[in-house]
Amino acid sequence: MSENRASLVSLKGLTVSFDGVRVLHGVDLEVAAGEAVGLVGESGSGKSVTWLAALGLLPRKAQVSGSATLKGIELIGASPRVLDSVRGGRIAMISQDPASALNPVLRVGKQIGEALALHRGLSGQALRAEALRLLELVGIPDAPRRLDSYPHEFSGGQNQRVMIAMALAGQPELLVADEPTTALDVTIQAQILDLLREIRREMNMALVLISHDLGVISETCDRVGVMYAGRIVEQASAARLFETPQHPYTQGLLASLPPLDGPRRRMRSIPGVVPDPRHLPMGCAFAPRCDRPTSRCLQAQPMLSPLEAGHAVACFHPASAKPGMRAA
Repeated sequence: MSENRASLVSLKGLTVSFDGVRVLHGVDLEVAAGEAVGLVGESGSGKSVTWLAALGLLPRKAQVSGSATLKGIELIGASPRVLDSVRGGRIAMISQDPASALNPVLRVGKQIGEALALHRGLSGQALRAEALRLLELVGIPDAPRRLDSYPHEFSGGQNQRVMIAMALAGQPELLVADEPTTALDVTIQAQILDLLREIRREMNMALVLISHDLGVISETCDRVGVMYAGRIVEQASAARLFETPQHPYTQGLLASLPPLDGPRRRMRSIPGVVPDPRHLPMGCAFAPRCDRPTSRCLQAQPMLSPLEAGHAVACFHPASAKPGMRAA
């Protein structure tokens, strides 16, 4: 967390289990007011589950423990009244698939209006005027007419903008964006990321960006947490993480990026796959895929420990990045 900013959201020892199988193993994370934090990792690493658990959005069969606080308000085990006041209001979340998140039989103006009525108590002409302002804010052309359109009348990028407008309706202090550009082409992806950066600056809003795209994270975030098998394995400022990654998993992710300059080289990939939570290996979960495991790695789980101020890693043998292993 930035030393110059007050803590907004604090996750401590957050764990999640489904039917007795633990999928999240004690996540600790701080998000400061106005800060942009990225979470990266392969599918199944626990990025989305972390925030769904913090906001009480997991199914009832999920067993959640630990702590998630918003300016001192505990969210884990909180009453529906408390969660309803936080979700969509103080913390908003946008999903990676707006087509399934939007109601296909309701006009977008109606859907944005519901969020405005719930979180800000608006109605009548004031509600419509604010819905129009939000559509214009997120760059929807001909906004007065498009308020009365249905989701299927928008493109994928425009539907994502509608989702962002709905998220902003409650004037949140934190926006959690879960893979917001996955289904979009690179041109529209860049426009959505520029929009998020601009809105964040204007509203002094904190942002958590969940993504598997390291390029997106490097351009958008102040600080980055790398997740693997339900744990944060490395955490640092974006500049430091991409310049000198210490965990072999982080190094592997960066090594898989194609270089933009210099001689062409064969793409490198991390062998194997993320382990099944039901059959995690003993010791470090990454050891079977690591190129430098020792007997200690196979017997004990390394804890996330500080290397220096603002940089922590969960590895018994952290090492500076090898040449060429930098983000594009």
